[in-house]
Amino acid sequence: MRAGPASKSRNPIRYHWDDASTYVRNPPYFVDLPREPQGISQITGARCLARLGDSITTDHISPAGSIKKDSPAGKYLIEHGVDPKDFNSYGARRGNHEVMMRGTFANIRLRNQLAPGTEGGWTRHQPSGEQMSIYDASMRYQADGVPLVILAGKEYGTGSSRDWAAKGTKLLGVSAVIAESFERIHRSNLVGMGVLPLVYKTGDNADSLGLTGEEVYSIEGFSHGVKTVTVAAQRADGGITRFECVVRVDTPKEWEYYANGGILPYVLRQLAA
Repeated sequence: MRAGPASKSRNPIRYHWDDASTYVRNPPYFVDLPREPQGISQITGARCLARLGDSITTDHISPAGSIKKDSPAGKYLIEHGVDPKDFNSYGARRGNHEVMMRGTFANIRLRNQLAPGTEGGWTRHQPSGEQMSIYDASMRYQADGVPLVILAGKEYGTGSSRDWAAKGTKLLGVSAVIAESFERIHRSNLVGMGVLPLVYKTGDNADSLGLTGEEVYSIEGFSHGVKTVTVAAQRADGGITRFECVVRVDTPKEWEYYANGGILPYVLRQLAA
């Protein structure tokens, strides 16, 4: 970024984003942001981006370590003229959302049950059944206007707090994470990015409910302040499995954040007011 002309008033100096930079880019959190929040959006017709097991950590979710040249992030950097020897790490490029979102759910030890026999950031696009990277599938779903969910087991988001575990999830188009339980800070971070955390009722999980991740998901009875909702998972044969989930938006302030689309739009609107 480069500094613009100094203001003659008490307005802050503004900076111009360098569109050629592969380290720092203008993030999309405020693109087309209306002045007033639009309220709670319904989640219908969603597809599952990943069906995950227990103890998925923020290290599994968040971009970390070196960038491989054949990864979505590596391909992006090569397309933008960066030699692989100059890739650096995800941590060094955390100011570039294009790199970071491509590295979300790309940990080499991640096992997505939608893509059996693979490790790393792979999934199967529905309903085509094509196997591809989680990033590429996300882009296809978003281009088609399809919201996404994550199915997970116990202790989702354990480990050290990583803001990009929630930011990357949001940028990949994930609207809700349905898990047996959450690590408390990651749950809060998801709400802060406008991603809905839902917890199965005691005794339920994806296995007991027969969920494969190939269903179409809709959340019924969702409105501001509700404690529980019903999730409807429609199979390809037309059959529907319905199950109750606890809404883990835990405080009135968190509901404010969520209704604004996350804490960043909330803060911007407060400043504008």
